[in-house]
Amino acid sequence: METLADIGEDELIRRLVRGLKQDASVIAGPGDDCAVVKGSRDLLLLKTDTVVEGVHFTPDTPGRLVGRKAMARVISDFAAMAATPRHALITLIAPPQTAVKRVLEVYAGLRAMAESFGVNIVGGETSTGSQLILTVSMTGTAPNQKWVSRNRARAGDALYVTGRLGGSIRGRHLRFHPRMQEAHWISRHLPVHAMMDISDGLAKDLPRLAAASGLGFSVDLPSLPRSPGCTPEQAWGDGEDYELLLAISARTPRKQLAAWHTAFPKLPLTRIGTLVEKHAAPLATPGGWEHFR
Repeated sequence: METLADIGEDELIRRLVRGLKQDASVIAGPGDDCAVVKGSRDLLLLKTDTVVEGVHFTPDTPGRLVGRKAMARVISDFAAMAATPRHALITLIAPPQTAVKRVLEVYAGLRAMAESFGVNIVGGETSTGSQLILTVSMTGTAPNQKWVSRNRARAGDALYVTGRLGGSIRGRHLRFHPRMQEAHWISRHLPVHAMMDISDGLAKDLPRLAAASGLGFSVDLPSLPRSPGCTPEQAWGDGEDYELLLAISARTPRKQLAAWHTAFPKLPLTRIGTLVEKHAAPLATPGGWEHFR
């Protein structure tokens, strides 16, 4: 019998969404950081994400950091599309023996992160279960034609990442700050064709970005910007970096790129490779996080 472990997350999603019927209100369905649908004036973006005890955090992780991470992950997806998050619903599943204090701490973390990005928590649901699970569902907006997708990249585009990669398990996966300000700056000042956040590791997310545009990629592993003490292989495959991966025109003037360093002097923006025609792509080095495997 075929199992989820046999096919992995990406293939499961492909099978689940195959043949989904969508009407004219849907601009972008499954396959990007957020779904995009028509709103009354601006476009409406929708996203849901879940963190699970034993997968995304441990029973010993402080409650505030659990809540913070759950909210920040979804906000990071909005940043990846240069959109603005607005409203959130929270679903909490917990064992009956969970201490009330821990749940209140989780919500304190959710609220603090939401407030720092202007997100309103407007409701949700609670239920009993065998482990602590938090699901954040969020809506947001983007002006028409101003959002950034994964699937508009072009062969020859230069690949860049913000920040440094690898070693997130040391604590950064709980304390990262979504690159919202940086993403909106990129959308206004650089000819960005595609963008996403790096959640499952560059080894998983870069192939997804390239495939969305029917392309391949070439990456110089030694050039990857690394967190202190990390190897290029860890920067490639560790995951949960929540930095931005972007494809911009290779013809971008140096002066235009240099403006980044003026706007964000403490945050590197590093070229790591190029998008190429699919038939010209070298074999990718495996790595990254995949659910069920």
